[in-house]
Amino acid sequence: MISREFADYENRIAVGLVGHGSECFGFDDEISRDHDFETGFCLWLTREDEEKIGFKLTRAYDKLKAEYNGTELVHTSVIGANSQGVARIGDFYLRYTGTDGAPKEWRDWLYTESAYFAEATNGEVFRDDLGEFSRIRETIKNGMPEDVRLKKIASRCVRMAQTGQYNYTRALAHGEDGAAILALDDFVRNAVEMIFLLNRKHCPYYKWMFRSLRTLEKLSDLADPLEFLLTADNDSLGKKVKQEIVEDVCLAISKELVSQGLSSAKENYLEPHGFSVQKRIKTADIRNLHILIG
Repeated sequence: MISREFADYENRIAVGLVGHGSECFGFDDEISRDHDFETGFCLWLTREDEEKIGFKLTRAYDKLKAEYNGTELVHTSVIGANSQGVARIGDFYLRYTGTDGAPKEWRDWLYTESAYFAEATNGEVFRDDLGEFSRIRETIKNGMPEDVRLKKIASRCVRMAQTGQYNYTRALAHGEDGAAILALDDFVRNAVEMIFLLNRKHCPYYKWMFRSLRTLEKLSDLADPLEFLLTADNDSLGKKVKQEIVEDVCLAISKELVSQGLSSAKENYLEPHGFSVQKRIKTADIRNLHILIG
């Protein structure tokens, strides 16, 4: 269709499937058919090209056959939850970064949730001769300032130490089992995010955390024990095993921190590692932030 009706712009239209939804992460299954399940794709245009052919390209996309390989081709506005169809490149990234491209300031990298970056860079770009969409995509994937990554790692070290290594046991001692489980939940979330940071990857939101975690190169073997912390019984035996698993997870992460040259702390307790990582931050404004920020 593009070759036939938009030949002059064929090498300027970026095409792919990226954004919000399990299909963009490659996680669609039979259960996914209960909502937002369709055949479709994304077409991204520069602002200038969108002004010239955006309306016509949208009309042409809407005329594609309503069924493909047994699946209905459903069209919804890009303003809604579904982002398939025609969109400006800048508008696509605006929903994830707050700007028309990659973050420009370290504060934007630090305070934007990693799940937004994950959705902005998942999926696949099928064709992008112009390269503008892919240029921004590559910057978001790999362009986080190292000082920001270190700040996020330092924060998670301390959070993991507080919630898993300290407050889980303390809450149990107080007979506050509910508070103990909440501490474990926070520990697991920070541990998963930590592992993504150590792999230099953006962590998706909670629904796809564990599934994505199992695909990582480093520390993916921690997925099962971390999931156990959330799903196993919290009886007397379960509490004992969970405390041991927390320490095992922290030991594995502390070893990886040292292996990557991010920490010189010797303890298994992660709080000293957090301060050791923070000392390596070169940008004073980032280094001087509270240890828990990030």
